[in-house]
Amino acid sequence: MPLKSLKVLDFSTLLPGPYATMMLADLGAEVVRVEAPNRVDLLRHLPPLLGEGENQTSACFATLNRNKRAMALDLKNPAAVEAIKRMIGDYDILVEQFRPGVMARLGLGYDELARINPRLIYCSITGYGQNGSHRDRAGHDINYLALSGLAGYSGRAETGPVLSGTQIADIAGGSHQAVVGILAAVIERQQSGQGQAIDISMADGSLAMNALFGANSLVSGKDPQLSSEFLNGGSFYGYYRTADDRYLSVGSLESPFLKGLLQALGKPEWAGRASDTRPEAVEAFKADIQSIIETQSLRHWSEVFAELDVCVEPVLSFSEAAASELFRSREMLVEVPLAERQSGQQPESLSNQQRVRQIGCPIKFSRSRAEYRSIGSPLGAHTRDVLREQGFSDEQIERMLAAADQTNA
Repeated sequence: MPLKSLKVLDFSTLLPGPYATMMLADLGAEVVRVEAPNRVDLLRHLPPLLGEGENQTSACFATLNRNKRAMALDLKNPAAVEAIKRMIGDYDILVEQFRPGVMARLGLGYDELARINPRLIYCSITGYGQNGSHRDRAGHDINYLALSGLAGYSGRAETGPVLSGTQIADIAGGSHQAVVGILAAVIERQQSGQGQAIDISMADGSLAMNALFGANSLVSGKDPQLSSEFLNGGSFYGYYRTADDRYLSVGSLESPFLKGLLQALGKPEWAGRASDTRPEAVEAFKADIQSIIETQSLRHWSEVFAELDVCVEPVLSFSEAAASELFRSREMLVEVPLAERQSGQQPESLSNQQRVRQIGCPIKFSRSRAEYRSIGSPLGAHTRDVLREQGFSDEQIERMLAAADQTNA
């Protein structure tokens, strides 16, 4: 477990922060998730649900919070804040996803906690960052993509920008950037002995993803346009409908791949047409490719191109992808215990009723390995255990939790 030496306090909710700390937990970090007892993470109740009674949780929450312990503390309760301050000296990393200034107002800002633990790495994930013109604005994935320029050329000229099937800004612009920043700070701390604050803006991360066409625009002064660039519809690179209303992805840009594609379509004489970038010529070329692909089913074309190395693949549903030989061979679908395994208990000894299928960690090592110890835990399942480990007496713990109950009432 590469990160088994790291201890993380996670105050985040929904997707960006929990995805980041899930990655850390999969790789061995000890992650304690701190939730408010009176403001439960909305993902806990998103169908379909696993488990029974009070222990029910959603499938997505169960994945995003696997391998983590769960605490329920009311941060508006001074006793809970003092408990966090007492704990913080024992932790390497804190991840939070509140709006800028909220943690400081609670008495848990970076400056205050760094005085207690100078080695603390404090990662804040927000929509627009800790400073700047938009720091106090609300936002969602769609807004970050819109303001970053990405949505401006992602879609079709006829219909405008399109919604992505996944949350690009949240995950690629937020979660992944947070993990990179945290691990970079851990490495830097090995030399300096000091922690630091990390400011992750999902809007910043989205702007940074304009890696190709944004770079071109900054030099040329010309904005990338819908359906006009070679990877967004300005070439034959794209999706083509089959006879059974499925789709085939065609990415045969390089000359050897293009030659193989056209031979498979029975039109090797079309090779010269790919270099004609006039919009009307591009549209005519795409229409001709479409006219051939739509004569056969997806299964037919999948069998044809399975034998060819030309960057053409079927567009699969998620269930087809999950069952495919590709991801089975990559061990990307895993079975995770519904509850944390007892010491010495092996995963294979658990029945199917005691496990749930989830998407696994995509990072592969030669010596290390991700582990899947349990799905996301019930709210506050480990509150008492974690506080006892920090030296709180049972009397102190019950008094703290009773105060929280009175606050919620």
